[in-house]
Amino acid sequence: MTAIHPANPASKPSSPPQPAPSWHGRDLVGLQGLSRAELVSLLTASRDAAHKIEQNALDPVLRGRVVATMFFEDSTRTRSSFTVAAQRAGASVVDLSGGSSSVNKGETLIDTARNIEAMGVDAIIVRARQSGAAQIVAQAVACPIINAGDGRHEHPTQGLLDTLTIASRFGRDSTFDLSGLNVVIVGDIASSRVARSGIAALTSLGAHVTCVGPSSMAPSSLSALGCAVAHELDPLLPTAHAVMMLRIQFERADTDTPTGNKSEQVKKSVIASIREYRRFYALSAERAAKMRQGAIVLHPGPINRGIELDADVADGPRSVIMQQVTNGVAVRAAVLSLLVGGPRP
Repeated sequence: MTAIHPANPASKPSSPPQPAPSWHGRDLVGLQGLSRAELVSLLTASRDAAHKIEQNALDPVLRGRVVATMFFEDSTRTRSSFTVAAQRAGASVVDLSGGSSSVNKGETLIDTARNIEAMGVDAIIVRARQSGAAQIVAQAVACPIINAGDGRHEHPTQGLLDTLTIASRFGRDSTFDLSGLNVVIVGDIASSRVARSGIAALTSLGAHVTCVGPSSMAPSSLSALGCAVAHELDPLLPTAHAVMMLRIQFERADTDTPTGNKSEQVKKSVIASIREYRRFYALSAERAAKMRQGAIVLHPGPINRGIELDADVADGPRSVIMQQVTNGVAVRAAVLSLLVGGPRP
């Protein structure tokens, strides 16, 4: 599988690649607040890393460096992606999971991070249930911090990989000018750190983003992030270039009301029923058929098949879900290389 899709025939013609300003951030905690130039720099480095990985020619710029993963929330894709990315770039990886850490013995997240830093690691990747946790750790230690998802706040590398996937598919990966592209994000947006990072990157680069879902999942207040908000999906499908489906984040809801089968759990504070949600917001094969020619379907995973996304669409020709996973390794290798790949301080 190639790391970058060829340009869609209907895509805007690409300009010759331009050198992007170098990104000099110490940490990557979020994408909100980054300038367009900073985003282009991160995405350009990610695009270049994707091409090198495809050719098995990624520079081992992290040889001799040690990266620690501090994951205090369940993860398969993100943790594995960071590990593969760090190892491909030459780094050693120390894995610290919440179940085996001293946080379970009462140690604070900050004390854990300081102890890990004192062991001589060159960067720490943090994932936590608490919004703002990555920023708190970043303020407490001197080594670079990468946010791998914190509560309902942000997931910056996911936002970058989603943006890279869209830009590459539509031939915009030379300048990352996404003007004229319509991106629709569907589902539990209020709970989604992926959506927040995606909205920040996509809108900064010129895309028009519409968030769609029931009012409990897509409140009008989301418009403060720079996106449009709608509660009907069907009218948006014919003009959407990319549709990103999000799962219902049952674990972040306030109330559990099991109704027999686990897959039929209903969170009264979020939706009335799974059946009703599917009726209006699930991307079925019938709905996907309404999408414009060349339009793509994304999902950050894990997929609740049969709820927000049907198998025929997830595995169908419009799907770029596996490409997102592939691009995730490139993005994380690029971010790590930019943060810790230079001369030691």
